[in-house]
Amino acid sequence: MNFDNLLVTREEAVAVVTLHRPQRRNALSLALMLELLACLDEIGGDPEIRAVILAAAGKVFCSGHDLAEMVGRDVTAYRRIFDVCSQLMLKIQAIPQPVIAEVQGIATAAGCQLVAACDLAIASEDAAFATPGVKIGLFCTTPMVALTRAIGRKRALQMLLTGEMVPARTAAEWGLVNRVVPATGLQAATRQLAAKVAEASGLVVSIGKQAFYTQIDLDQPKAYAYAKEVMSLNALAADAQEGIGAFLEKRPPCWKIPSA
Repeated sequence: MNFDNLLVTREEAVAVVTLHRPQRRNALSLALMLELLACLDEIGGDPEIRAVILAAAGKVFCSGHDLAEMVGRDVTAYRRIFDVCSQLMLKIQAIPQPVIAEVQGIATAAGCQLVAACDLAIASEDAAFATPGVKIGLFCTTPMVALTRAIGRKRALQMLLTGEMVPARTAAEWGLVNRVVPATGLQAATRQLAAKVAEASGLVVSIGKQAFYTQIDLDQPKAYAYAKEVMSLNALAADAQEGIGAFLEKRPPCWKIPSA
């Protein structure tokens, strides 16, 4: 996969996708978002990839939308930008593989949204997060969607209404990221988590990821009704039978790699 704004590498069963616009603080231009959508779509169709790391080049993880594209346009152009951004955030959660954000620097506005949309996130102690749109007259309304679902109403509104930076340790306490590590250990920690995810059956992880995002906005009775059907069908899968058998026989499971 060759892109102008991304670098994509493979490390065994893990795909590493790196935002590569360091000269623009990895701002989410329309071109970058379209490339990332295409990249994730291709990764999603590859059953040999079990996990994805979303990283960034340079000192900034992502500064949000490219503001140079936000001046003097008509409403159709703005709708196009925010529509593609929304598609991107949904795509992250729609592909079968878990996506892990590797946050080495600040993540602001749509960059903070990007972290919140990822399934998991590990941040450097140097990282910080903000939704500062209110300070420039453009409220972070679309970032609000992912942020609220990650950290809850009061904390999200604090970030949205003040635009203040939230340090990495606080972000972890609030649930925006899973873990904070020293900068020198960030890549190792992210890869360790990706490798742990990749140990499981790709089919079963994809079933679980889809089910998680489907049930989370249902009321509890509907969530249980949905979840029991998913789990019943999951139990029929070859990997489920293999995993249960391996546990009972005290041996490592041998997962089946599904065809693309």
